[in-house]
Amino acid sequence: MAEEKMYPMTEEGQQKLQNELEELKTVKRPKVIDRIKIARSYGDLSENSEYESAKDEQSMLETRISTVERMLQYAQIIDNDDTDKDEISVGKKVTFKELPDEDPEEYTIVGAAEADPMSGKISNESPIAKGLLGHRVGEKVTLETPGGDMTVEVLKVD
Repeated sequence: MAEEKMYPMTEEGQQKLQNELEELKTVKRPKVIDRIKIARSYGDLSENSEYESAKDEQSMLETRISTVERMLQYAQIIDNDDTDKDEISVGKKVTFKELPDEDPEEYTIVGAAEADPMSGKISNESPIAKGLLGHRVGEKVTLETPGGDMTVEVLKVD
């Protein structure tokens, strides 16, 4: 049997997933079930677009529930107590600037499950995070990105 993938995440990310799972099971699932019941009452299911739509929504919902449950089951909570204060690791916020003279950028490196680039959280599987992990404040690092290589200087790690 294949080994199950671990999902690194912060405690905050784990809590967010637990809240999402609760909402999916207690709010969204009952709503979809009600939609299916109502659509069934319209009669002939073979030409019932409301029924098809509700069944599709139910399928997507159940897939998401399974995914979230698996992520929580195999969650690996990030513990930065074992890493140096200025070493970049998952769960830490890093500030760097592209050389020679770009403006500083700041990201928190999180597990893929809680990545949200629009709010400054990038996945540990992203090219930038992969290139930064293990480096320290003051180091210059060449990152391989889809847009080409870029050299950055690590300014701060929180």
